[in-house]
Amino acid sequence: MKLDRLAVNVIFLINGFIYANWIARLPRIQELYNLDNKSLGLVLLFVSMGAISSMPFTGWLIHKKSSRFITLLGAIIFCLLVPPIPLLPEVWQVRILFYLLGVSAGLLDVSMNAQAVLVEKKYQMPIMSSFHALFSVGMMIGAGCGALFAQFNVSLFAHFVSVVIVSLLLVAWASRHLIRDTPQAQSGESGGGFQLPTKAILSIGIIAFCGMTGEGAMSDWSSNYMENVAHSSQALAPIALAAFSMAMTIGRLFGDRARSYFGDRKLLVYSGSVAFIGLALSLAFPVSLLVITGFFIVGLGLATVVPIAYSIAGNAPGLPSGVGLSMVTTVGYSGFLFGPPIIGFLADWQTLRIALLFVAVLFALMTFLGFRSKF
Repeated sequence: MKLDRLAVNVIFLINGFIYANWIARLPRIQELYNLDNKSLGLVLLFVSMGAISSMPFTGWLIHKKSSRFITLLGAIIFCLLVPPIPLLPEVWQVRILFYLLGVSAGLLDVSMNAQAVLVEKKYQMPIMSSFHALFSVGMMIGAGCGALFAQFNVSLFAHFVSVVIVSLLLVAWASRHLIRDTPQAQSGESGGGFQLPTKAILSIGIIAFCGMTGEGAMSDWSSNYMENVAHSSQALAPIALAAFSMAMTIGRLFGDRARSYFGDRKLLVYSGSVAFIGLALSLAFPVSLLVITGFFIVGLGLATVVPIAYSIAGNAPGLPSGVGLSMVTTVGYSGFLFGPPIIGFLADWQTLRIALLFVAVLFALMTFLGFRSKF
């Protein structure tokens, strides 16, 4: 594997690793700040608001500064904002911190995928899923770390500082090997400003919205569902997230081959159907082992949805890759914007089990849109 591809893989892995570490400890964060489900949903809403506010302009920043520069900037800020999470005295301060965390996540998500598109173009073959597989590997490892630190009752601050130090060392290594793309503004290339999504981009963006809402729901609420609905232990709860991430990893490792065999349209239909079946199993039988199995199936279903969407957007004709990606990620990440509060409100109104039916409906919608779309 060439070093530039390996460096982009490392960035994807770090992103998933850091994200899963603090997400896996959400029940403890919820307890620390005395948050009910609705309040937790509102706190998570600020992460999504931060990402949504930064993503539309990340394409412009890449156009001005290069995807390498924005990738490193986003990765460093994302890492440094995690350790202060358990140290703030007021909930409103937590919301501000989570907003900034979302801003950095938005910068990182668009720019690292722009780097992935550059590598994919060098290879001249579909390899986008392999990058997202490393994100899932990071999620899986991060969830496992979360379970381990919880098992030994390690404080949140000590936990987060430990994983951030390791991650920043990896970022330092990757900085030497990321593709040194020239800022397009300096090369005289136009088209890097803020633009609204085209009809074709909007279509794939809606599919990304459904898939990313599902990913966010599995990440944000899996531990809570395991503890509060399946009545699992605190140490076992993050295993559902680990299973989901493992399945995403497996699906993405074979995703590029599946795209070549089935085509994007059929694969999206199959993906939506499998995700729906997995979530239905978890909701129908809230027993720890079956929930873990169901979340694993959901992971298999969602594995290729976002890589397909990003690959199409990054190679959209007539658009710089960063701009196309910023359009789709903005539409897709609005799922993270609306998902957490909707699930939180529904969980407080009814139960978390019923609230997750909203996600199952989105999986059905994604299947329908995949059937109707033409790529």
